[in-house]
Amino acid sequence: MTTPQAMTYGYFLASEDYGPRALVEQARMAEQAGFTSLWISDHFHPWTGAQGHSPFVWSVIGALAEATSLPVQTAVTCPTVRTHPAVIAQAAATSAVLLGEDRFRLGVGSGEALNEHILGTVWPEAPVRLEMLEEAVGVIRQLMTGEQTSHYGKHYTVENARLYDVPDRPVPIDVSGFGPAAVELAARIGDGFITMDPDEEGVAHFRRAGGGQAPARGGVKVCYDVDREAAVRTVRQRWPNMFLPGELGQVLPTPAHFEQAGQLVTEQHVTDAGLACGDDPEEHIRGLTAYADAGFDAVFVNQIGPDLHGFFDFYRTKVLPQLTR
Repeated sequence: MTTPQAMTYGYFLASEDYGPRALVEQARMAEQAGFTSLWISDHFHPWTGAQGHSPFVWSVIGALAEATSLPVQTAVTCPTVRTHPAVIAQAAATSAVLLGEDRFRLGVGSGEALNEHILGTVWPEAPVRLEMLEEAVGVIRQLMTGEQTSHYGKHYTVENARLYDVPDRPVPIDVSGFGPAAVELAARIGDGFITMDPDEEGVAHFRRAGGGQAPARGGVKVCYDVDREAAVRTVRQRWPNMFLPGELGQVLPTPAHFEQAGQLVTEQHVTDAGLACGDDPEEHIRGLTAYADAGFDAVFVNQIGPDLHGFFDFYRTKVLPQLTR
């Protein structure tokens, strides 16, 4: 299938894997390499100690506003437990004003215990988390109008709140979804859909459920290295959490728990998953084209591993030119 002309290729800044200064430098490198937009993760903890970072995303976004001209999106923020949606609304509005020119989108999701349990709050079951997310998005949208807002809902109270610095147009809010109920919520309340696999049925479900032609955006991790076997080892060492099944990623509470579960992940799991490892351009191109074939409008690539200069040069010269011809 031919890649749609509307398909765009962004870079995914992994806040779990790098400190704030390194993330800003990667954003500059991504722009120079030809990536056209940025995702940035919003975590309180890394998944594992081997990743070892977790800067405050809103401070980093402020730096990105000055460091690059690229659009930025959180992928994703949980506006329900750790941070009240009124605070997220203020953070998102300020980010949009700083970035300007419609360069900010807010990506939201129902979150993981890893980041959200830290205040001692009960971690709700998945249906309750989705209910909370729907109410939170409504609160954020109310506040984005710049008008004084009071809200007395099932999960949140807002009283006499007003945002004085808001963008000219409300920030688009895209919703992450990994199961049918979450995808249907994204279709109902989102300005777009976010997921981390080239899930053709997920995109089709989103569109059938009311998402229409709203953008579908995906994320993918790769590991560029001139030694393919070394790349596979790097993925296994740094991101074993990607290969854990079921709801483990939503319910395990600490990086130590993810490290324990990650001991069950082998290099064969990495190989079998089909994640692009090594320096074969065709392998990387196939991985990204899968998102276009599945109906996505954009895909955001994250490099796992230390050779960032090699990665960005590789994509600048051998991958992106073939995808964007």
